[in-house]
Amino acid sequence: MIDRLPPQLEIQADLAIALFEAGVKAARAVAATTLRKRPRRGQTLKPGLDTPLWNVLAASVLAQFKRRGERAKLARVLGLPRQRVTEMLRARHHLPDAERALMLLVWLHARRHGRELG
Repeated sequence: MIDRLPPQLEIQADLAIALFEAGVKAARAVAATTLRKRPRRGQTLKPGLDTPLWNVLAASVLAQFKRRGERAKLARVLGLPRQRVTEMLRARHHLPDAERALMLLVWLHARRHGRELG
């Protein structure tokens, strides 16, 4: 067995080891996200990987905010403080209740067809 690599192969070996270690870290990260515990039946969901539909809806609503004050108008339509709308859509700390999620869908549909609600 050779104890030392030829000098021309040392850089390639270091690169191969670094890539291998990065691959192991990436595989562990993927395994951690796919093998995590799912919420129990009936338990409230938290925004994140378990809420892909909410993630798409939030991104679609955020894309509609082009002018100053539009978030405040949406907050009035939803009957929420503007900060709560920011927490739901940007920070994704909260999910809306069913009625407000449906109102968001209606608001988004109206905006896409050039109408304003509220």
